[in-house]
Amino acid sequence: MKNKLKNYKVDVTDLDWKTGQVKGFLGKEFIQLSNGGVKLIKIVPMSVYPEHLHPDKTEYAYVVSGNPEFSIDNEYFIGKSGDFFIFPCNVKHSIKSNTVVESLVLIGSINN
Repeated sequence: MKNKLKNYKVDVTDLDWKTGQVKGFLGKEFIQLSNGGVKLIKIVPMSVYPEHLHPDKTEYAYVVSGNPEFSIDNEYFIGKSGDFFIFPCNVKHSIKSNTVVESLVLIGSINN
């Protein structure tokens, strides 16, 4: 089956930051397909994305900048640029920023 994408390059400077479901989290969606997607998330200082899980997908996060905190299955991690985290299907996770510095995180998902 051929990929139905028509663009091979996404000019992220042309994308607007969109307010997310949670205050303090903004996103630029790079790609959204039926089997997953990828977006860039800007985390405003002192913001919290509450603990949740996904019954039908695995998510991952690549820290571009900042020091976001991740809770994954009751384990806590402070991210730094270049760190990669996996949020398996049905595992509770959350993200927060406890610093005065904005964070950028590339978030993706793969449907199970």
